[in-house]
Amino acid sequence: MKQISRRGYARAGLLGNPSDGYHGKTISLIVGDFSAQVDIASAERLTIQPAPHEGLEFEGIEQLAGRVQHEGYYGGVRLLKASIKRFYEFCLADSDIDGENFRIQYHSNIPRQVGLAGSSAIITAALRGLADWYHVSLEPQLLASLTLSVEADLGIPAGLQDRVIQAYEGLVFMDFTESQMQTERGLSYGKYERLDPALLPHLYVAFFTDKGQPTEVFHNDLKRRFEAGDPAVVEAMKQFADYAEQGRAALLENDHELVAQLINQNFDLRHQLCQLHPEHVRLVEQARAAGASAKYCGSGGAIVGTYRDAEMLSHLKKNLQSIQAHLIQPEVGLFQSPTDR
Repeated sequence: MKQISRRGYARAGLLGNPSDGYHGKTISLIVGDFSAQVDIASAERLTIQPAPHEGLEFEGIEQLAGRVQHEGYYGGVRLLKASIKRFYEFCLADSDIDGENFRIQYHSNIPRQVGLAGSSAIITAALRGLADWYHVSLEPQLLASLTLSVEADLGIPAGLQDRVIQAYEGLVFMDFTESQMQTERGLSYGKYERLDPALLPHLYVAFFTDKGQPTEVFHNDLKRRFEAGDPAVVEAMKQFADYAEQGRAALLENDHELVAQLINQNFDLRHQLCQLHPEHVRLVEQARAAGASAKYCGSGGAIVGTYRDAEMLSHLKKNLQSIQAHLIQPEVGLFQSPTDR
């Protein structure tokens, strides 16, 4: 029996976000501690198998309500269904695809609704697996853009940043300015530059497990304001992009102090621009009280930042534990083989 398993990893936006959906520039890194795995195996009929937590039977109404409160109404099945549909359409643009039917299922340990890109990780893993199953070449820049098109099909507002770092992995500087955008096989992509993860200062990622919110809650209002020409939003997007540009130079020059300053400035501008969840802001405040830099990883619920030394890390852990937040020192690297990426 033919079997394939592929992964997509969590990510953290280090600088520039949320300008990726607004012709901006960003730096993002992979968080190898968390991943979504998609398994594909031969089957008589094409079958999408729900993950264990997506079952429709419950011990009682309390369990149903609790699960919806924690995980939302929409699970990964819709992501797999949309991934298969878009992959099929993408392949048909060039030629027919042929292969045996399969059963597909996902598993994920990426914390939900805290801005670590769990949904796009599932889609990335699914598209990797489908490309292997049907022996289709899918370059990383196209994998990222195809992933975004899946989310667009589902009405999920998003930019390319998350999908790019999940396709390339490691540490990547991304330029989405209009002059840098290209189109290939009906998919648009920007200019992407791999950076050596060894350039990074000491990093941490911290998150809540019960105070998240869907990306749409944040992005919908910002997109509306940008499209309406709100001067504050338009100017902020230019500034976010500049933070990423400065951050790239600072990393290459080993200027970790400047990287920390830019991370703080990135969050402060976002805070001025938008009404943020008070508990998510508290994450940042507790980290900064320990002397660390801090900003959102994505839409909120998780933060990323830098710390100077072991003493500062110890203070950081204590401060975050005091508000029941989890802290990790992320593993940043390449986790798929070159052919998988």
